[in-house]
This record gives sequence, structure tokens and C-alpha cells, in this order.
Amino acid sequence: MGNDGKVLKFGGSSVANAENIKKTVSIIKANPMPQVVVVSALGGVTDQLLKAGALAEQKDETYKEVLDTLEKKHLDAARGLLPVTHQSSCLSMIKKHCNELEEICTSIFFLEELSPRIKDRIVSFGELLSSKIISAYMKSAGIAHHWVDSREVIKTNSNFGFASVNFNITNDLIADIIISSKEKIFLAPGFIASDSQGHVTTLGRGGSDYTAAIFAAALNASCLEIWTDVTGMMTADPRWVPTAKTISHISYQEAMELSHFGAKVIYPPTIQPVMKLNIPTWVKNTFAPAEAGTVMGEASSYPPLVQKDSFGGDGGLGAAGSGVITGISGISNVSLLSLEGSGMVGIPGFSKRLFEALANERINVILITQSSSEHSICVAVNSADVAKAKESVDRAFEVEINQGRLEPLKVEDGLSIIALVGDKMKSHPGISGKMFDALGRNGINVRAIAQGSSERNISAVISGDDIKKGVNVLHEAFFETAYKQLNIFIVGAGNVGSKLLGQLKQQQKFLLKQLNLQVRVTGIANSKKMLFTDNGSEINLETWREQLQNAQDNNLDAFVETVISKNLRNSVFVDVTANAEVASVYDRLLSKAVSVVACNKIAASSSYESYSRLKALSNEYNALFLFETNVGAGLPVIGTLNDLRRSGDKVNKIQAVLSGTLNFVFNNYDGTRPFADVVKQAQEEGYTEPDPRLDLGGTDVMRKIMILAREAGEKIEMDDITNNTFLPASCFKGSVADFYKEMAKQEAHFKALYEAAEKKGCKLKFVASYEEGKASVGLQHIAGDSDFYHLYGKDNIVLFYTQRYPEQPLVIKGAGAGADVTASGVFADIIRVARV
Repeated sequence: MGNDGKVLKFGGSSVANAENIKKTVSIIKANPMPQVVVVSALGGVTDQLLKAGALAEQKDETYKEVLDTLEKKHLDAARGLLPVTHQSSCLSMIKKHCNELEEICTSIFFLEELSPRIKDRIVSFGELLSSKIISAYMKSAGIAHHWVDSREVIKTNSNFGFASVNFNITNDLIADIIISSKEKIFLAPGFIASDSQGHVTTLGRGGSDYTAAIFAAALNASCLEIWTDVTGMMTADPRWVPTAKTISHISYQEAMELSHFGAKVIYPPTIQPVMKLNIPTWVKNTFAPAEAGTVMGEASSYPPLVQKDSFGGDGGLGAAGSGVITGISGISNVSLLSLEGSGMVGIPGFSKRLFEALANERINVILITQSSSEHSICVAVNSADVAKAKESVDRAFEVEINQGRLEPLKVEDGLSIIALVGDKMKSHPGISGKMFDALGRNGINVRAIAQGSSERNISAVISGDDIKKGVNVLHEAFFETAYKQLNIFIVGAGNVGSKLLGQLKQQQKFLLKQLNLQVRVTGIANSKKMLFTDNGSEINLETWREQLQNAQDNNLDAFVETVISKNLRNSVFVDVTANAEVASVYDRLLSKAVSVVACNKIAASSSYESYSRLKALSNEYNALFLFETNVGAGLPVIGTLNDLRRSGDKVNKIQAVLSGTLNFVFNNYDGTRPFADVVKQAQEEGYTEPDPRLDLGGTDVMRKIMILAREAGEKIEMDDITNNTFLPASCFKGSVADFYKEMAKQEAHFKALYEAAEKKGCKLKFVASYEEGKASVGLQHIAGDSDFYHLYGKDNIVLFYTQRYPEQPLVIKGAGAGADVTASGVFADIIRVARV
């Protein structure tokens, strides 16, 4: 066979049933080259065989039901493949093997013992049966071939369950049987082998890949093809990352790293035999054979393979990717073991003893890291091995632990490992920084870090709850040149909230096209209902009202917990309410790295201690806390103030008209119609708070100037602000309805205020001021030469006097109230989150 032939391996999904086996055989038949075909057991059979053995050992007679199910599965496959005239001998073969299997399990049942050797014997039936059924089908279809018993040609030691191959003997046996046969096609069961006494051994779970690589290396084949149910190796697990891409080319070393860290497409030991001989290894999809797939190997091995294949493809060998990172992988169910103590410092041999203790229990170490002070060694292992690991290590260091020189082995469960893999990382600085920055911005804490000396892999231990989010975060950072995704949770679907949702719907395509930004609304709540999407989807912004109406009853705690538990990357909580209870949950969200965009003024204008705590949480957990609309609706007031300070400027004085409501009222009140009617109009047009007294009484303006003073660096509370209110005290009593009645009674008071200003040629404006640590608000007479005089409608204006603008202030002016402009300000804050 040699360099003109290839080896093909078909996994359990490719031979799961009669229909899939037919697809597999069509691939074999379409290939004109000499070939060795290695097959796995039918899908799910190996697990069922192990289950039958375990039940028998436990004296649980239901093992017989498992065996009956397995027998039926194989009989059904044979009947579905073979013409009636060809079925007899195959069905008889299946019955014979199944009877033998039952006898073994019955012996286990009576002995109550399942040794590793007998376990290998049991699981070997899966590949034996599948390969013989496929052989019978190929024979019935007229496909000449030679069935090879892998147990006769692959020789191993007696390490049952994970046997080591004797390549010198194996290579000769394989070469002899292939050379001595006149056939061009050879069919062999994967996974199974035998030791020097002829006892059945197995090559470890996933060992059918390894079997194929053993044949390929022994024959120096032109290539090895691994046929599975995915189209090649992916940049990440597509079950976690819907946008994962197929990797066209990958080096053997990169493939080994990805396989070690959880990529299940190929079994890690597979790569070793073919890498030694530089045999290209393809991963292809049985159910999409025309797709290119992935090729592993050195670049020099690619060109000879570029040719039209039997399915019309070109082998997929376009230009190799230029990215620094080849793939991202992750392992769940990991535990961290830490050996710590001052008795380790400067004394050699501790690491050796630790790893010996683990090796004696056949515990695989996934990751290793050691502090530079030699005070601790940390290793990651599979969580299933934790109990025996702790017992073994504590026993090995019993003397040092009893003397207080070492602590008992510390165990942290519920962890995962996430890994970046790429040959080019070593020549590109900053990869680690980008990785940990992306994780940190999404609140993913790193417990341990390891990077090999080859700089081909950077691994981090993180919480098991964060693995899916972490893989998506890194995939977005290193592969998603197309777009960045924001996941938005909106509380408040009233006037401003509905306008915001309308703007988001209108701008979705623009944001994706122009800013490479995908904004997904994944949660909405109003005062009665709350709506969430399923994983991987978003709320339809055409029908959100109907969906929300039919959603579950709202519970704020449940809403917040759902936001946190979904643990989506780039999550943003948007508060479009004036509700104190909603503002009280910001700290819980920020501490979970969920950014908060608040139209609600209550949090930023609460006690200075609470305000500063939220700002500190924002910094600590890399989650933005943005509240631009607290002061000027859609005007860039806070953003401008922050820019001034960040650039080194100092604010000396602020003067502002900050209430669109009050400006609207005094621009429209001229004494010809009642003051109460003008206020009512402002409320009906959406310019006031639900209780207009917050606006007219000056409370809302006090909050705004306090927020600006705080953002300017001042420690200030509401009690520190002077409020020169113009409303009679009687207007603050009773309900909102009572307030309107009282305003009507006080019409003479309001008319007098207007006439006093008019006599001076002035206008009435409610002005907020901050200077030298002091703030005040109140109604003022504004002369014609003031910046505040020509302020119409609902406009706001802010004047910043700073060291750079000492006499001629920096002026920000525009609409300061209204649902549309407020929604646009919230929208702008959401975009700011995305651009960090």
C-alpha cells in the first residue's frame, strides 16, 4: 500500500445505524486509492457494554436487559443493511458474539468481580460486531475487501484499559498482512488489540483514532482521514460558540494542545505516530463529505494533496489562516489541588513526591503551576480523581503535615480550564494581556495560569460556571472580526423604555454594518411582567409587547438572578425607571461584572457613600456604571465633564438650567392661562416625573447639580444644597391630584412671580449653581445678556467654568427632556459600554 494509499477511520456517529453505515460505505467506495478502513462501535454501544458489566458486578439482573437491547440494536442494523438472502450468516455471527458476551457477564454476576482485563474483553465486542456487520454489508454490495482482526496485528503490554503499543512488533505484523493480501481495501475494528498472551486489550477511550494512526504509520500512508460528525476541527466548541469557524490547517502540535484541553474531535495519542512520519491527517464530516474539513501536519505536506476529490471538493487547502490564535478549548469538571507550606522553601524533591503520589493512583495532571517562592505547588486534575488524589498526597506528606511544615492538600472543586492555542503566539507579544483583559472585563476570575515554554498555549483555571461565557469572550476577542455582541436586559418598558426599544430595533442593521456591533435584547421587564429569551436567541423587537404581556410575573430579585445566572458576555442592565428598588440592585450586578446604564437618578443621587461604592464596584469589576441621562437627557453633559477631568482640567464653577420641565413651564406661562394648566401640559407631553412636584419643587434639579458636583470631584450630599423653592408649602401636601388643586388656588402667587420678572425685562429660569464646594438651586430673574435668556421650549443648558475655560465657559445646550431624547441618551450609554 505505502505512499499511494490512505487510512480512513469512521467514528461511532458515522456507523451509528444502518442509514449512517450506508453513507460511510459510499465514501469508501468512491475512493479509488488503496485504503485501510478502521471503524468504531455503533454509536453508544461502548457505554452500554460498560454499563452491563458494572450491573453484573453489582448483582443487578437488569444487565440482561442491557444485553438484549444491544443484541437488538446490532440485529436491526444488519437487517437494515443486508438483503434477506445475505442476512443468515451475519445474524448468526451476531447471536454467537452476544451469547459469548452474556456468558461473560453471567460469570461476573456470580463472581461479583469485574477486573480490568475482563472489562477490556467486554468492550471489545462493540468494535468486533460493528466491523463484521459492515464487512458483511460491503460483501453484499460487491466491494472486495479483507477484514483484519486488529487483535492479531496490534500488540501491546498488559495495561488493560489503556495499553501501550509495541510498535516494532505491530508495524511488522501490519505490513505482513497488508502485503500478503491481494485486496485494495482492508477493514479493521478500532480500539482493540492484544497482549503477548493473546488477551484482549484496549487503547483507551477514543482509541479507534489511535488504531487508524497506528495503521497509517506502519504503512507510511499518504494520509490519514478521521471521519466524524463535524466538519473539521473548530476554533471553539460549536455547541458553546455558534460562530465557531472550521480551522483549515493546523500543526500537529496545535492539534495536540487543543485535544489535550478538551477538543473532542480527535483522540490525543492519535497524533503521535503520524506526526513522527509527517503524515497529513484530515478531519472530515461523514454527513457532508464535500466539505473541506481540517488538515493537520507540517506546511510542506499540504501541496501534494491539493486535488479534486471524489466529492467535488478541492481538499480545502486554501491559504493558511494568518491569525495568531488557532483555536480555543476548554475542559469542565476540573479541580485544583494546592500543596502549600513554608517547609517546601529551598528543599528539593517536593514536586517529585507530589507527582509520584498522583502517578501511583494513575491520576492525570492537566495543568501545573508553582509560585516563585517555592511556597506552593498547584495542579489541576479531573474532578472524578479528587478523593483518591487527596488521600494519596496527604499520605505521602503525612510526616510534614503532622510537623506543621505543610498544610493538608487543599482542594477547590467546580472549576474549568480555558486555553488559547496557536503556534504564532511566541512571536506576538500581548496575547496574554488581551486574553486576561477580555476575561476580566466580563467578570471572569482567573484562579491559576500556565504557559508552556513553547509559548504555544496559555491556560487559565476559571469557575466552571464561566466556561461557556469565557470561551465566547475569547472567541469574540480573537476571532470575531465581524462583530461584537452586547446582551441587553431592560427594566422599564413605559414611555422612555418603549422609545429605546424602538430605537434599538431601528438601528440594529446600522450598528452591525457600521460599528460591527450586535445588540441583543435578551430580557425585558415592566412593573408586572418579565420576559427572557432562551440561550442563543434574542427578543423579537417587532413583537416584544405581546411577548411581555404573556410572560411570567415580574419579580425584581428573580430578574436580577436570571441576568447573573445567564452569565452572558458583555451583559448590560438598563434601568429606565424612577424606582428606588430597581436602583438598589446595581451593586449586585456590578459585582458580577454586569455593566449598568441608568436613566434612574436615584442611585447616583443617593448618599455619597452609596454613590462612591457603586463607582468603586464599577472600577473593581471592570463593569461600567453610566448615567448620562441623569442630568441632561440626551445631552453629553457628564461625558464632557469626565473628559475635562481626565484631560487634567479642573472645574471651578457650574451654572445650569437643568430642568426641561421647569424651562418648558416658564417658557409657556405668561399669566394668560393658569399655571396649573401649563404644568399639566408638561406632564401630558412626558416632560415631568410621575410626581411633578419633584420637578417644580426643585428636588430633581438638586439631584442633578449634586451628581455634576460629585462627578467634578466634590463630596456632597442633598442636605448640603440650598433650595430656594418658589412653590408654596401647601402645594407639597396630599396627592398629585391635590397638588393640582392647590396650584389652581395659588394662581395669584405664580402670576406675581411672572409679573415681577417682566417688569425688569427678565425671564424666569430655575437655575442650579455649584462653586467652591457649595451648590444651590432656585428661581432667578434672567436678563437679556445672559446665556440663559434665549433658552426655549424644554431646552437645558450647562456652563462649565474651568481652569481652561475661566471666563468664556464651555457651553452645552439642547433639549433636556422628552422620551425620545432621553431614550437616545440611554442608547448612547449602551454604545459606550460596547466601545470599551
